[in-house]
Amino acid sequence: MQEVEGVHAANVTQWFKTQVEDISPPLEFTLIAGGHSNLTFSVKDSNGQTFVLRRPPLGHVLESAHDMGREHKIISGLAGSSVPVAKTVGVCHDPEVNGAPFYVMEYVPGPVLHDTEAASNLTAEERISIGHDVVDVLARLHAINPDDVGLGDLGRKEAYLARQLKRWNKQWEASKTHEIPAMDETSRLLTELMPEQIGASIVHGDYRLGNMIVADGKIAAVLDWELCTLGDPLADVGYMLNWWVLPGEAPEDTAPTAAGGFPDREALAERYAQATGRDLSNISYYRAFSHWRLAAIGQGVYKRYLVGAMGENRDMDLEAYKLSVSTRAEVALELLS
Repeated sequence: MQEVEGVHAANVTQWFKTQVEDISPPLEFTLIAGGHSNLTFSVKDSNGQTFVLRRPPLGHVLESAHDMGREHKIISGLAGSSVPVAKTVGVCHDPEVNGAPFYVMEYVPGPVLHDTEAASNLTAEERISIGHDVVDVLARLHAINPDDVGLGDLGRKEAYLARQLKRWNKQWEASKTHEIPAMDETSRLLTELMPEQIGASIVHGDYRLGNMIVADGKIAAVLDWELCTLGDPLADVGYMLNWWVLPGEAPEDTAPTAAGGFPDREALAERYAQATGRDLSNISYYRAFSHWRLAAIGQGVYKRYLVGAMGENRDMDLEAYKLSVSTRAEVALELLS
């Protein structure tokens, strides 16, 4: 049985036998490209059944990060709701099975729009439809009462921004390998200019097209719930808008929306405001916060690559990634100026 780094094939196969009645070994494990945090593998049996396995990165991880049981609970809670997610198969909490906890979900067919090349295959109608559905799904997520889906204990609903600033400042300090003055100044301004939180909801935390499977002009499944918590819904909106890069806005950016033909940021913000009744007049603050937080997350990824915790044979330009962290911090600071 061929071993793939991050998967103990024999042990995981035995686990599958206890969870999937008609599983047909041998199982083929393949690392799915994309993503710099939790490792994601496709699992295919001899009859062509396909599943998806998620596990933490190899080696040391930051405190509170990469909780497989939590991510499994979130997706299971949202199953059957108005937010499309993959159906979960099971979760393994025993690190003896695969070196770390993991969970498995069913495979959802359809492309993930990681870049402009993937988006170039969409028709003009699909681009508009997907843009609208991205907003509509987010509005529906924010309308769900966490207690109604068993997620009321994900975290405190109040003081979201204050808690996030504390968390990511702590993790920035834990991951810091060099000084970035813009990170410190942005942190100061985010604290000083912090708006009052109005309402609370389930917050995805990484809501962008690269974390969605699309099919027939709609969102077939929202993926990567590892940063999900309870708190200020506008944080998701600011994050979504940051990733909604327009053609020519950043020539070096390969975001899918840079392919053109998608609704612009203003149209998305207006659609969300109309769907939810929320005031987006201070959305620049949330965009700055999201850039700053992403810089802190990116620094953690950069450090994990440095110490080899993301596995072998990964095509990674460390200097470019290091620069991207500084760039994020500077863009955040500019949005607050």
